[in-house]
Amino acid sequence: MSDTPYTPPKVWTWAQPSGGQFASINRPIAGPTHDKALPVGKHPFQLHSLATPNGQKASIMLEELLEAGFDAEYDAWPIRISDGEQFGSGFVALNPNSKIPALLDRSGPQPVRLFESGAILLHLADKFGAFIATDGPVRAEVLSWLFWQVGSAPFLGGGFGHFFAYAPEKFEYPINRYAMEAKRLFDVLDRRLGEVRYLGGDDYSIADIAAWPWFAGIALGKVYEGADQFLDTASYQNVMRWSRTIADRPAVKRGVRVNRTWGDNPLPERHSIGDFDQPVDA
Repeated sequence: MSDTPYTPPKVWTWAQPSGGQFASINRPIAGPTHDKALPVGKHPFQLHSLATPNGQKASIMLEELLEAGFDAEYDAWPIRISDGEQFGSGFVALNPNSKIPALLDRSGPQPVRLFESGAILLHLADKFGAFIATDGPVRAEVLSWLFWQVGSAPFLGGGFGHFFAYAPEKFEYPINRYAMEAKRLFDVLDRRLGEVRYLGGDDYSIADIAAWPWFAGIALGKVYEGADQFLDTASYQNVMRWSRTIADRPAVKRGVRVNRTWGDNPLPERHSIGDFDQPVDA
């Protein structure tokens, strides 16, 4: 760790990679780096993603819709962000922000592109009339907690997660700063879940689908090794109850595997329910 204080220049320039696990793909400009068309399957919904917490939101939602009996069959294609596939021309056309997940909805007369996980969840919920109330206070509550999670994710991921797990060096100030915010967010969630069963109230909704991969991922020790102990997530008893309850849902068990290219039970591509029963190499 360097003891030399950093003095920011008057005008920042991109001179060299900043270091860390994703240094090779980070850059201060948008747009494609190479030509690559996206694959196209036979189903109405084409998901291009990776099984990170943000990516899991979309696949869990689609699996929940299928579990509930809706005609939401989909093809899921991996976007290997460590290889820079998010900067391929086809993906950039689908998501100008070059982040996963992205979804192409071909179920209507005109294709609809969707990027940002919150937009995907809301689009699918409204389209099928599922996992969200159509109007009134309950819908407002679900939307408030959905966008609370969208606003919270950068503090848990790009903030706490980056400096705790991915930064090339450990620095006390940013780890403390983002650990404090992460624990505050866990406390917000824990207090809410002490009042209700799910974030929107009595019923499981897209607010839970959005928040669960991030908060349960940390609380159950699935992301950022050691973060559950570091943040003492076991002390948030309502969050732990909620995390385990949702983890037991069959659709969630399937959804977290979709577009996983590493670890146990990888499923880089998903084209039918039968894919979950087939041995797959990443």
